[in-house]
Amino acid sequence: MLQFRLGVEEEVSGEICHLNQAVSNDDHMLLLELLSQERYRRVINHRSGWGVPGTPLRMAASKGHLRCLEVLLAHGAEVDCLDVKAQTPLFTAVCGRYLSCVLALLRAGADPNGSPSNNSSPVLTAAREGDPEILRQLLHHGADVNARSKVALWSSGVAVCSGPLYLSAVYGHIDCFRVLLLYGADPDYNYPGERLPSTGKQPKTVIETCLRHGCGVEYVQLLIDFGANVYLPTLIIEKTTKQNEAVELLLKERGCPKSLTSQCRLAIRRHLRTISKIDSIDSLDMPSCLINYLKHIPNNVIL
Repeated sequence: MLQFRLGVEEEVSGEICHLNQAVSNDDHMLLLELLSQERYRRVINHRSGWGVPGTPLRMAASKGHLRCLEVLLAHGAEVDCLDVKAQTPLFTAVCGRYLSCVLALLRAGADPNGSPSNNSSPVLTAAREGDPEILRQLLHHGADVNARSKVALWSSGVAVCSGPLYLSAVYGHIDCFRVLLLYGADPDYNYPGERLPSTGKQPKTVIETCLRHGCGVEYVQLLIDFGANVYLPTLIIEKTTKQNEAVELLLKERGCPKSLTSQCRLAIRRHLRTISKIDSIDSLDMPSCLINYLKHIPNNVIL
């Protein structure tokens, strides 16, 4: 009986090895031939390999082998299968910045938020790596724009924002910063109030985080444009010119109330975010100049 069992395990191991080898070589035609046989389809979701064992789909996603990935999905590969780190194939594709694989997985129904068992998420990873197009696709497919790492972040003994806005700011990815705000990221704390850490200490706002890291005036300007509460931050004045400019902008904004058009834009965008339609602005029945205004695209007309 033991000998029979070992023989079966060796056979299965051999089949998985053949699948992984075809994926590793990006040989989608060989992979297609293998998966035409039931014995290979039966092990398509088996995990194997050294380091971080995973399925053939995870390998295809991690290497950016789109044709193999599509073949695997067409033959029943589990789109959200987890490796031992609770990473999905989508997560690994985002890490590798393989946009075509990210799109294929999302179209196949991959969860844009990854696994709740993982400390990070695809959105946090894209924001940290600075890939605005992958970030845009994740958010378009329903990813949480206020995703927050499960790992607590502290700076000088106080809680700081650990959402994607924070990451894109401290890593200097202004394009990702803007994409996140366009898709409704909370400009104050970057995560809903009911999920604020219960530490007894008030966490720092995104504006304060930008000031602490000397992110520059353009980050603070975007936060102001997208409705950040300029009265929340405790001003931090350093010697860097960039930060002084940002502080001056913040002080100026505190003394000048927003225009009616700006307040209307914020109200409309806030409502669209509430009903999960923030990416449907283009379909609104209104002139293109107003559409552009809602999307923060400059117009050559006076509103």
